[in-house]
Amino acid sequence: MTALLTGPGRAGADGRAGVRIGLDIGGTKIEGVALGPGGAVLARRRARSAEGVRAVVEAAAAVVDALTADLGTDLTDAPAGRPAAVGVGIPGLVDPAAGTVGDAVNLGFGPDRVPFGPALSARLGGVPVTVENDVNATALGARELLAPGADLALLSLGTGLAAGVVVGGALLRGARGAAGEVGHLALDPRGLPCPCGQRGCLETVASGAALRRAWPHGGEGRSAEHLFAAAGAGDPAAVAVRDAWAGAVALAVRTLALTCDPEHLVLGGGVAAVGEPLREAVAAALRAQAAGSRFLRGLAVDERLTLLPTGTPVAAVGAARLGERTGAP
Repeated sequence: MTALLTGPGRAGADGRAGVRIGLDIGGTKIEGVALGPGGAVLARRRARSAEGVRAVVEAAAAVVDALTADLGTDLTDAPAGRPAAVGVGIPGLVDPAAGTVGDAVNLGFGPDRVPFGPALSARLGGVPVTVENDVNATALGARELLAPGADLALLSLGTGLAAGVVVGGALLRGARGAAGEVGHLALDPRGLPCPCGQRGCLETVASGAALRRAWPHGGEGRSAEHLFAAAGAGDPAAVAVRDAWAGAVALAVRTLALTCDPEHLVLGGGVAAVGEPLREAVAAALRAQAAGSRFLRGLAVDERLTLLPTGTPVAAVGAARLGERTGAP
């Protein structure tokens, strides 16, 4: 495991009390950062992920140990040598209050909720651990990096389609944790079946999986880049697929704008690696959809649209801020 150190470097004992560690746990990698009291990234680590609850707990703990060592501390030392808290962004069904996770399929977690947060806390000697869905953690990180103090909605264009919403500095979760699940708006009862059990959900036409189904080129995980490159070169079939898919994504963006009216609407997820051509295509679709409506034109949704920065550990930064943002210890 190689440390990628950014920020002011190693922290002395006097600077450790406010250090928070954030972990972005995915199916292939774990990204970790250590944030100082002022929010500066003091250290950054990346490691391979694991499969199975115990293995993921150990892999996550190893990243925390490595980050702590980078700061000149050791988790086996006195409590003052530990980070103040650890936040985790992780896929699946997450109960932040209980720290449980279920249905994180890419990590080998089954449908039963497992106490991931308490298990990691115990492995780290009692350091407080806050667990949150990865899209929500990314939304917090996006707000921290792009729009401090503003309301923001992040639309994650991955295998599925979901959003994280930050309003008034707090994550919007809802009574059952379903806030932001715009991918499961059922648009067409005759449409394709969705993993959620409905038919014709927005996810079936606006997600990364929907794009790969419509344009099965470029190999695993590269369909989006292949599609946008072909469309940019003038391939009429690619242009048609791109515009139809971008129109569906624009509908998801518009839904977020009309439900919570955030100042910033951010496109993230794997497909966002396409970059500016993606933002331009979705913005053009938003303008086309608003062309016949003075009401929609007045909202200027396309002007609020931006991309999640690439090469920045946004989700890990958001995870590191979970404790203070959610009121956890």
